Amino acid sequence: MTIPVTPNLSGSRRSRTQLWWAAIKLPMYSVAVIPIALGTAIAYREQDAIDGVIFSLFLLGAIAVLAWINLSNDVFDAETGIDENKAHSVVNLTQKKSLIFGLSVVCLVLGVGSILWVAALAQDWRIVALILAACSLGYAYQGPPFRWGYLGLGEPICFVTFGPMAIAAALYSQGVEFSPLGVAVAMFVGFTTMLILFCSHFHQVADDLAAGKRSPIVRLGTARGAQLLTGGIFLWLGGSGLGLMTGVLPLWTGLIFLTLPIAWQLIRQVQQYHDQPEQIKNCKFIAVKLHFWTGLLLIVGLLWG
Repeated sequence: MTIPVTPNLSGSRRSRTQLWWAAIKLPMYSVAVIPIALGTAIAYREQDAIDGVIFSLFLLGAIAVLAWINLSNDVFDAETGIDENKAHSVVNLTQKKSLIFGLSVVCLVLGVGSILWVAALAQDWRIVALILAACSLGYAYQGPPFRWGYLGLGEPICFVTFGPMAIAAALYSQGVEFSPLGVAVAMFVGFTTMLILFCSHFHQVADDLAAGKRSPIVRLGTARGAQLLTGGIFLWLGGSGLGLMTGVLPLWTGLIFLTLPIAWQLIRQVQQYHDQPEQIKNCKFIAVKLHFWTGLLLIVGLLWG
């Protein structure tokens, strides 16, 4: 298929540099780092020790797998034409779809290889099963013939893979079982990861409709989507309070309530600008900030306790 040429890619050097920064999606890599760090923090809390080599290998592997997801998704989106107006698509910037796909495969091989090494060191092959299942879901999200993201299934895939699957694998790598604490933390990090993807749909309803992508925002409309996001954040905060009151979450993990201003900023942004693409397009970065700081404060609370 012919790769759509994005207009104005040959602009000033500064604008092209900005496009590349947007294409690299550096802040998004927190969704790979945070679950592994959280699982490792839980392991340290429960056994007062971790294997630093395993942690480092797992972290590198998770980052490489996420790079594969990002690069391959750009390739798959180029094939459907949904990224025709996305100037910061890596494929549109390079006009080299085959090269980008090849790089994505290299990232996948490196990531899976690193995690195989982790499983061998930990002598727990459940890690391999979880990561291969997560990678399969990651491919099915955008890859042919599945393209489950076009059916509106991207959010549950994000929740499961970056929440329970990633946390469980990180715990197993350190010789710790998937405890109620692990389940609770997995729910929180899975929700904030899912929130990032959900927010990314608000500004691209027209492109999604043109490409036949039935994202949650296309199905619900932007106004109902904004209401769902607001309700979801309140439920998430309520679940955090419930976890603290029942003792499932350690007391110091209550530090996550320091992210309330970020959560409120996201709610206000979406409620006010849900139907204005230019105003709402950066709301996903507020969601990234909420995800990062929630994860970091959970880690601090787990280790401090």
